[in-house]
Amino acid sequence: MKLQHIVAGFALVAFALAASAQQPIIIKFSHVVAVDTPKGKAADYFKKVAEEKTKGRVKVEVYPNSQLYKDKEEMEALQLGSVQMLAPSLAKFGPLGAKEFEAFDLPYLFDGYASLHRVTEGPIGQSLLKKLDSKGITGLAFWDNGFKQMSANKPLKQPADFRGLKLRIQSSKVLDAQMRALGATPQVMAFSEVYQALQTGVVDGTENPVSNFYTQKMHEVQKYLTLSDHGYLGYAVIVNKKFWDGLPPDVRGQLEAAMKDATRYANAIAATENLAALEAVRKSGKTQILALSPDEKKAWQKALIKVHKDLESRVGKDLLQAIQKETGFNPAK
Repeated sequence: MKLQHIVAGFALVAFALAASAQQPIIIKFSHVVAVDTPKGKAADYFKKVAEEKTKGRVKVEVYPNSQLYKDKEEMEALQLGSVQMLAPSLAKFGPLGAKEFEAFDLPYLFDGYASLHRVTEGPIGQSLLKKLDSKGITGLAFWDNGFKQMSANKPLKQPADFRGLKLRIQSSKVLDAQMRALGATPQVMAFSEVYQALQTGVVDGTENPVSNFYTQKMHEVQKYLTLSDHGYLGYAVIVNKKFWDGLPPDVRGQLEAAMKDATRYANAIAATENLAALEAVRKSGKTQILALSPDEKKAWQKALIKVHKDLESRVGKDLLQAIQKETGFNPAK
């Protein structure tokens, strides 16, 4: 009788082990933007490719639009292991202690995607991602959204037009300095709260790539959108380091390959998604779209160039010079 019990016990353990071996590895991927943005589409694309490449051994659960966590909460949730993957905007890493990432917030540092990608896809980008290891985070890739435009309920054509306005920013010392250089008062606010703040007049305006501006319906509560291309908004795709290091090596390799595919996809669609969103804003008739003349753009650049010098010590002088060398940026222009 005892032998039967022992055999039955072994059978139960073997069954439990087999069942657990068949359970997929869950990756909760949380983000704060809409599904139909470049980041939203790229997250869904990663889910599809990751599940295909791992043949179902991994299941990716994507939670868009701050469903799980808001801006300020998601990084802590990742470090605690409550979610496994995020794609926060690069401004989010300053408050974490990785101030170097705020270099991407510097106004007019990149004149287009080609110069930007020489940084994000080269040695500088890789060295920045490695800096996250000490925070319990593994950096996997950079994803584009696009170049930012200014919006408000008054036309913004000259730096003087910003005087006295309250403008929403992400938590970034560089963005704070940028708005102050224009004469505006910066207001740090979670992305999910921006629409209501614009609607109720808590803030007067904000900056966004057009895809975010349109998908968050900001065109319903902002009368003017200035095509300034003054700054870049991108994301770093990150994962909880303990979780990532604990994956079976073959699964980790398959997920790395899936991330490379998703990154190519994300960066290929970013520019076209923003153009499509701009056309949608134009067709809505609710927001007047303003273009800057060459002289007006020079006035913006002149007003904002001081931010580079003022924030040089924060982002790191050597890093800033390395980026400027890579992009061909000349602060004396």
